[in-house]
Amino acid sequence: MALADLAEHEPGTKIVWLLRRGAVGNAFGGGEADQLPARGALGLRARKAAEAGHIETVTGFRTASVERAADGSLTLESFDGHQVEGIDEIVVLTGFRPDLSWLSEIRLDLDPVLQAPTKLAPLIDPNVHSCGTVYPHGEAELRHPEPNVYLVGMKSYGRAPTFLSLTGYEQARSVVAAIAGDHESAGRVELVLPETGVCGGAGVFDAPAEQKNSGGCCSAPETVDVSIGLAASAR
Repeated sequence: MALADLAEHEPGTKIVWLLRRGAVGNAFGGGEADQLPARGALGLRARKAAEAGHIETVTGFRTASVERAADGSLTLESFDGHQVEGIDEIVVLTGFRPDLSWLSEIRLDLDPVLQAPTKLAPLIDPNVHSCGTVYPHGEAELRHPEPNVYLVGMKSYGRAPTFLSLTGYEQARSVVAAIAGDHESAGRVELVLPETGVCGGAGVFDAPAEQKNSGGCCSAPETVDVSIGLAASAR
């Protein structure tokens, strides 16, 4: 939306949107059917911006090289030989991971692949789960060997792209309860995840369009409503 606004107010600006997937498909989320209204509204605004005529969309583009021409412009070439030329600036949106370097002196128990707490990692693995199918969790899964140290919110998910704010709120509630000494409340995790709307994960998110309905993130997950007792007894 910001790039489309730039193109509208700066005549001559051209925006090229490169996607690895074979079709735009569900990139804009669940729209009006999304049970997270703000997310749905954001997707609708993004779709409107992409269709306003200021943005050229190129799908199925997996970048193999970036070359700089004599005039300073950039040319991107995909693995299948497709070139996008005359680019002044590239904005790379490839995901991110948390910076944990400042915690290097304390004892953390992190999954080597996802960089998430070891007990949490299998519950959020994007090869298995979308954001709507992540099992509700709390203090027990976020605990580290260092006493009273927890990673909550997006940072707790490490490299996994399946985080929802709703999940983070429940994490924070459970952890605060544990630190306050209310272990019964900390172990009781109650969360209803949205039934509609699309998010990353489940392996096929970056697959060609013909695979988009094969399950995982690309089909609506069922509502999860879970209440458990103390984490120790639940095991």
